Amino acid sequence: MMSFIPYGRQDISEDDIKAVVDALKSDFLTQGPMVTAFEEAIKTYVGADYCVATNSATSALHIACLAMNLSAEDQLWTSPVSFVASSNCALYCGARVDFVDIDARTYNMCPNKLEDKLKRGKVIPKIVVPVHLTGASCDMEAFRFLAEQYGFLLLEDSSHAIGADYKQTKVGSCTFSDASVFSFHPVKIITTGEGGCVTTNNPKLYEKMLALRSHGITRDRTKMSQDHGPWYYEQTDLGFNYRITDIQSALGLSQLKRLDAFIETRRSIAKRYNDALKSLPVTRPFQPDYQQSAFHLYVIKVQNRAAIYQHLHQQKIGVNVHYIPIHLQPYYQSLGFKAGDFPIAEQYYRETLSLPMYPNLSDDAFHHILTSLTAALEQECATT
Repeated sequence: MMSFIPYGRQDISEDDIKAVVDALKSDFLTQGPMVTAFEEAIKTYVGADYCVATNSATSALHIACLAMNLSAEDQLWTSPVSFVASSNCALYCGARVDFVDIDARTYNMCPNKLEDKLKRGKVIPKIVVPVHLTGASCDMEAFRFLAEQYGFLLLEDSSHAIGADYKQTKVGSCTFSDASVFSFHPVKIITTGEGGCVTTNNPKLYEKMLALRSHGITRDRTKMSQDHGPWYYEQTDLGFNYRITDIQSALGLSQLKRLDAFIETRRSIAKRYNDALKSLPVTRPFQPDYQQSAFHLYVIKVQNRAAIYQHLHQQKIGVNVHYIPIHLQPYYQSLGFKAGDFPIAEQYYRETLSLPMYPNLSDDAFHHILTSLTAALEQECATT
């Protein structure tokens, strides 16, 4: 019998386990050398100047917004097709949220729609958060052009996209943005259990985020109003306990060594899906020339999604839906958003389905997914 096939899962090796055990046996369980080593490895991999590791990507988004001085007088704009953290980070700062509809082919925020909204609107956002959905980069150069023209900051939500490429740069290099956030949740491309980070090339943002991660406290003598001795510290900001542990960082550092192999395997699985689904009535992922996806997710569009979803779950295939548009959530509707506000995002939601995608997806599992999906589609065609 085929066991349940999830849509995503972590890949933990013996080296990962040894790294965690070594951290447990060390003198530091948190706030130790593994955190710094993990941050150094991330920033080196993506080509950024600075990295701040946190206990989640949500925390990283929050401190990035605060470091960019987002406040109650400001607006943050993001994609309606994302996890709610992409917009909640603005509400944590007391700011207002608005959305920009997606491109019908890439499913990412559409630069043309952003430009239209900027031209006709009376408000310029303080921050725009493009979301690299499924691991495929937005057209960041187009967003940078608009940012320079209209004067807003760019914060990339790269939670899906570590290892992805955009125009000969790694996502997270911040070549076209002010900061970039990654997630290390277990279903993401690499994991620390729970965890995240934010990269930047701006030293002022870095110093601010570093302080906000740990209660707003500094031990830097140059930043203190007075100095009572080597034990002395000062709280200079209202910060948070958003720290990541040495245990998590040890796992992340070990996982990072296999990141390129993970990406290669994911791209190989995506190609197998692309080839196998050519003759079926589905819409496969579209990749523009400017990017190479990390394929955190493999998303197709189908007619009668609910029936296909149910059929595949009956076959123990854990397909999922990414995502319910944020503006359709009851909380956001209480803020004034309504169905019809972002029609392309809503059409995407009615048809989208995420197929299982992770490096250790077996050939048997892949065959079972393909035959079950084919049968489900044939059954739907026969009944319509």
